[in-house]
Amino acid sequence: MINKKLVLVFALFISVFSFGQTSFNGILFDFFNSQNKGLLLNNPTNFNDSISYDPVTNTYFLQKKVGDVSIGDPIIMSFNEYQRYAQESLVNDYWSIRSRERLGNQNSSIMGPVKLYIPGKSFDRVFGGNTVDIRPQGSAELIFGLKINRIDNPALPEDQRRTVSFDFQEKIQANVIGKIGEKLKVTANFNTETTFDFENEMKVEYTGSEDAIIQKIEIGNVSLPLNGTLITGSQSLFGVKTELQFGRTTITGVLSQQKSTKSEIQVSGGSQTSEFDVYADQYEANKHYFLAHYFKDQYDKSLAELPFINSQVNITKLEVWVTNKTGTTTDTRNIVSFLDLGETASNISNAFSVSNGSNFPDNESNNLFNLLTTIYSGIRDVNEVNNILQSTSLVNGTDFEKLEKARKLSPSEFSFNSQLGYISLNQALNNDEVLAVAFEYTIGNKTYQVGEFSTSGPTAPDALILKLLKGTTFTPFLASWDLMMKNIYSIGAYQMSQDGFVLDIVYENTEQSGALTNYLAEESEDLINGKPLIKVLNLDRLNKQMAVQSDGVFDFIEGITAKSSNGRIIFPVREPFGSYLTNQFTDSLIAKKYSYQILYDSTLTIAQQFPEKNRFRLKGTYESSSGAEIRLNAMNVPAGSVTVTAGSQKLIENQHYTVDYMLGRVTIIDDGILSSGVPINISLENNALFGIQNKTLLGIHADYEFNKDFLIGATILRLSERPYTQKINSGQEPIANTILGLDFNYQTEVPWLTTTIDKLPFIETKAKSRFITTGEVAHLIPGHHRAIGEEGVSYIDDFESSKTSLDIKNMGAWKLASIPQGQEDIFEYSNEYNNLILGYKRAKLAWYTIDPLFFRNTSITPPNINQNLILENGNTIAQKSYHYSREILETEVFPNKDPNLGSQITNLSVLDIAYYPSERGPYNYTIDGINREGQLINPSSSWSGIMRKLETNDFEAANIEFVEFWM
Repeated sequence: MINKKLVLVFALFISVFSFGQTSFNGILFDFFNSQNKGLLLNNPTNFNDSISYDPVTNTYFLQKKVGDVSIGDPIIMSFNEYQRYAQESLVNDYWSIRSRERLGNQNSSIMGPVKLYIPGKSFDRVFGGNTVDIRPQGSAELIFGLKINRIDNPALPEDQRRTVSFDFQEKIQANVIGKIGEKLKVTANFNTETTFDFENEMKVEYTGSEDAIIQKIEIGNVSLPLNGTLITGSQSLFGVKTELQFGRTTITGVLSQQKSTKSEIQVSGGSQTSEFDVYADQYEANKHYFLAHYFKDQYDKSLAELPFINSQVNITKLEVWVTNKTGTTTDTRNIVSFLDLGETASNISNAFSVSNGSNFPDNESNNLFNLLTTIYSGIRDVNEVNNILQSTSLVNGTDFEKLEKARKLSPSEFSFNSQLGYISLNQALNNDEVLAVAFEYTIGNKTYQVGEFSTSGPTAPDALILKLLKGTTFTPFLASWDLMMKNIYSIGAYQMSQDGFVLDIVYENTEQSGALTNYLAEESEDLINGKPLIKVLNLDRLNKQMAVQSDGVFDFIEGITAKSSNGRIIFPVREPFGSYLTNQFTDSLIAKKYSYQILYDSTLTIAQQFPEKNRFRLKGTYESSSGAEIRLNAMNVPAGSVTVTAGSQKLIENQHYTVDYMLGRVTIIDDGILSSGVPINISLENNALFGIQNKTLLGIHADYEFNKDFLIGATILRLSERPYTQKINSGQEPIANTILGLDFNYQTEVPWLTTTIDKLPFIETKAKSRFITTGEVAHLIPGHHRAIGEEGVSYIDDFESSKTSLDIKNMGAWKLASIPQGQEDIFEYSNEYNNLILGYKRAKLAWYTIDPLFFRNTSITPPNINQNLILENGNTIAQKSYHYSREILETEVFPNKDPNLGSQITNLSVLDIAYYPSERGPYNYTIDGINREGQLINPSSSWSGIMRKLETNDFEAANIEFVEFWM
């Protein structure tokens, strides 16, 4: 027996998932009697019921059979009983059919795809069917947890030692495909772990019948692909798209938000072509250094006659040491490095070293190395370096540097030019890092050495004596500044190919509205007038065969003027836009107009403050190493947004090329395209920057089909960017551009061409020939968003944060000032230089702050503070009431300010300055202008001052605040 209550509950449960109202009897009948499902086993197919009628008795016989064999006794029914039985059977069959229609496939589980049946001709007419089919897939993971922490810390109160918190985590990955009839389709996917929001897509698509006006309506993630090359459309959009058909005319309209930006890549023969544009001030700083001033002085001379390198030097051994910031313990030593080590007479910066008359860098070229290894040999103990050298004129951080556990660079961390004598580091040095070297080289048959090697020098823990190239103090005022090379530029390429490399030097001509020219045009008859800059700067001296003949092309000499492995351009002159360019002019006034000498005499911070000089640029293109795989320089490229063309032929995906949209790579699988050398253009959309700026795309495209061979189209698109604020910086103006275009396409079969080609000897073809011609014209109407005004105002510089507040009351920030130079009419002797006479007019100046302790009467207050002062007029006044030293309360300066509740009245900290024009000031060594009392005879001409240096990393970039006093 079956429990009736259980059957009733189970039947009600099934009715919940049947998504509709049904009769209880119909459900029970379908549950127990369906051939496809039920609580009991299904009946075999040969079980059936047979009904017969006896006209004599007017009764009906219901007999159950297995095949043709009757089983059991027949059920005898009267006419009325049979009528009720037949009616119930029809009703049960009806509800069974309805249930099957609503539940869909009876072989699926109750929680699988859901099908709903909605009756009505109107619904069928609109959606092309009465069935609603929903197919969900995915997973949902919910984690519930309870965290109980107990900390037996006696410092905590008892109720805080035990904490209870609820932990809840969720992860959902789901996608739904729904169809309403045959015309409406809904797709959606949702993933809580996606990196970007645009990866969750939703789309509602309505597709009309073949003869309907409304062919398609899409809402959500849509695309607008166009076949033209001037107007290419977009693949990654979010909005509404419609396709309408009026006879032979098809109209496509879109109103959407653009989620991507267009970019193009040019490839020739499988080599990826990229452009570069580098300004003159973008040289690689803190990475390339001459090993000594001798190599710096010989650089221009050595490369003047390319391809011949006029250098007898051959560096055979080199060790490079830097500040150890990685914490490594291998290849470390204590070092002491000196700037003048190995320098010849003209390049010695400190008088402590005396030249021995040598012409080449060597430990014996001056007496410094001998002094350090004999008289001052105690520097081997790195802890005693400062004490031992304190009595000399050598300055720590300028003339020498000591490092404990300095790190020796491995050969893979740097490279060097053995003939020209410079090194190139893979990583740029920081301002506080030290760079020191030891090297050995030969000239002829003689060997020279500068510094000590770790393999042949003293053993640890004794310090090595090395040549200092860069110290912690690194400014243009030091001799080490010229050791840093400023003529090497990075164009951002790796493994670039010499074939196809194009470089040109251009100049922004402000006299011609900023036009870029590769020459300098002057009215005077200067030798440089009209001459290509690439030739002026010695970058075009040779032809392709390396013969001395200018051909207008950059001389690509591996390791000398270019390094293909890491994309470096090396000028064969040390100061290309400075002294070298100046020497090419015959007119010094014209040379001063173009020369950018401050780029080499100052830091980049100072040089970039002269934008009128920074007008030279390195422009060109380069090709990476050839190959079938092409990088798109983008990740998560929208599917279908990559278009590849070879010349004028549009390639087919998965036939000519494949795309890895996730990693952003295109692989050309047709070797014929690569070997043909035809330029390949790749256009794609990159949505990596989606969300930074709102972009709206509104467009209409119409096609008119004259016949199956001739098609003409028209397009109008408007792309606008809405800014977040109305204050827009120059170069970042939001666009509102409109583009208009017309295109046509005509193609037809040409059988006679196939026949003609087939008649040629050794050629047999059966393929159909086609004649295809296309044309396109477009017009761009630029504009700007109305949010930035009718005239499109943008800001060159809004001067925000350009004012720095300084507390002038801090006496420690002020230093004694020197006499202003070049103001002879105000300050006598101001034109003198490096002379004691500069201080002859300096009077005494003192600046200080008074400790609040002296304003209080406490046990530690000095007793003389309470004494009275005698003024010049003979009156007496309490010292604490004297205006020049008394306490100044906050309420005295700000009487309307509300004091904080409960706080005492506070005093203001002030900077006190005392000026004594009759007393001789610091560094005033005059004896003629002093009377018998030791005072200045003419105090009205005396002066004094203090200055404050702003916080900056560059000494020469400091803005000076100057306070001066005179009678």
